[in-house]
Formats: sequence, C-alpha cells, structure tokens
Amino acid sequence: NKYASAIVGKWHLSSYNSAINPETFGIDYYAGLIRGAVDDYYQWQLSEDGATSQNTEYITEVFTDLSIDWINQQSKPWFMWLAYAAPHTPFHLPPADLHSQNLSGTQSDISNNPRPYYLASIEAMDTEIGRLLESMNAAERNNTIVFFIGDNGTLSQVTDTTVYVNGSKGTLYEGGLRVPMLVSGNGVSRQNERESGLINATDFYATIAQLAGNELTEIHDSVSFKGLLSNANSSTRDYIYADFESDRMSGWAIRNQQYKLIVYTNGEQELYDLINNPQETHELLNSGGDYSLILDELMAELNKIR
Repeated sequence: NKYASAIVGKWHLSSYNSAINPETFGIDYYAGLIRGAVDDYYQWQLSEDGATSQNTEYITEVFTDLSIDWINQQSKPWFMWLAYAAPHTPFHLPPADLHSQNLSGTQSDISNNPRPYYLASIEAMDTEIGRLLESMNAAERNNTIVFFIGDNGTLSQVTDTTVYVNGSKGTLYEGGLRVPMLVSGNGVSRQNERESGLINATDFYATIAQLAGNELTEIHDSVSFKGLLSNANSSTRDYIYADFESDRMSGWAIRNQQYKLIVYTNGEQELYDLINNPQETHELLNSGGDYSLILDELMAELNKIR
C-alpha cells in the first residue's frame, strides 16, 4: 500500500453504530464523529479505535489536533480526509481566539441573529486549517495538495440572500447545490484563478486517484479534473446531475455549462440560464421563448442518467 490513509471528523454513513466506520472499509485510521452532527460543539461523542468517549473540548480544535498528531506519525506518503462538523448547526460561539466576530453568545442572541455565529464557526474552522498547515514543515507542506469543499448549500436562516434569492440547503436550486471549492499546493500551477468548468464532488475520487498514480481519468461516475490544476483549457464533464427528496422539494436537476433543468416528482419543470441569471430568479419555460432544443438535450441526459 503506497499511501497511509486517515479520515478524521464527521462520518455520517453508518448511523450511530461506531463498529461500522472508515476502518471497516480499509482506511488505516479513523477518529471523529460517527453521527452527522453534534448537539453541542463542546459536549460530544468522540469515536476512535473502535471505542466511543465523551469529549468536552471544542470539536473543531479536537479534529485539528487529531489530524496533526496523525500526520506527524507518518513516515510514508499519506492521504487524509478531514471532515469538520463546522459550520453545521447548532449555531454557537466558538473560542474567542479562533474568530473576530463581536458576539455576546447568549442563546437569545444566537436564536435572533444566527448568521454572525455561523460566520464565526466558519472563521474558527479556517483558523484551525491554518494551524494544521503551519504544523507541517516546509518540505512536507510543499509536497502536499489541499482540496477544500463544502458538502451542501447554506441553511436558509443564515443564507446570504443577496447571492441566492430562493435557494438554500435542502433544495435543488444553486443555493442548495453549489458549494465553495479551493485547490492549492503541489501540482497546482494555476494560482488566484476562478475555474468555470463543471465539477461534481464525486470527481474528487478520480482526481485524487490519478494524482496518486492511477492512470484512469474516469472511475464510475467520477471524472478527474487533474488537468485543470495546470491547464485552464483542460476538459471537464459536460453535465452535472443531482437529485433530492424531502418534504420541501423532491426531484432531479441536470445542467450543462449554461442551462439548468429542474424536474419535480409531480412533473413540474423549471429552466434557468445560470450564466446570465445564476440567482435563478427568471424561469425560462414560462417566459415565452422557445427552449425546446435545450429542454430536449437536458431531458435526454437526465433520462440516460436515471
């Protein structure tokens, strides 16, 4: 095995059963949160080495400590997936030295004014990511590539509505599907550039495998974007697909570089131009224009995937 492997943090793939964790599937080391979230960032259950214990330290700091300790123990190339619980609910006041927000921390203030606490949680996470990177010596840091990605859109009560007017976590709008992503480090010759190519979270699998020496550029539904790290003209996928089921919204979404089609389980459809209207405030199918060719293309791809 060329690489040592570790997952630290949120697992959320086996309910509350700590016996089914990443080590069950071949990961060398796992420590973190079997559940999808915590009830209290300062009172939570840590799972490590098959055992679960109560932890009373701030969870973002603990995950960082565990990651630093594991990396320092490695003598061969390594892969780590660090999955912070932040900034998931509950909204809270992080330790003062991790953020710059001026907040009282009272429960009434958190309930009535949650967004600054959400931002403080993100800033605390960012601070801790910085501490992790700074813990590595220069040679190791220069030989490491870092991928950063959010796992879903922002909750509606803390969404920046100047960016996403009608979309948040739990919807098929861009506010529920589009997430921040950064890549930096070894092999990334493009710097301070924003990439418009289509990338799905599933593409991390093929990309990281290719970086580690695998010759395949596509693995199942995963398409490598390794070429984009050095070449802005490198090709990516032509479509991105998503589906979601909830009490609020159930259906499917498919997009190409410009247009996005949402098809609900009740048969209703919506079409948006994401280049000219990324906020999805202007629905096209009821606008009087002829979008039949675009609709046919996206429906054909949607049906092929489904």
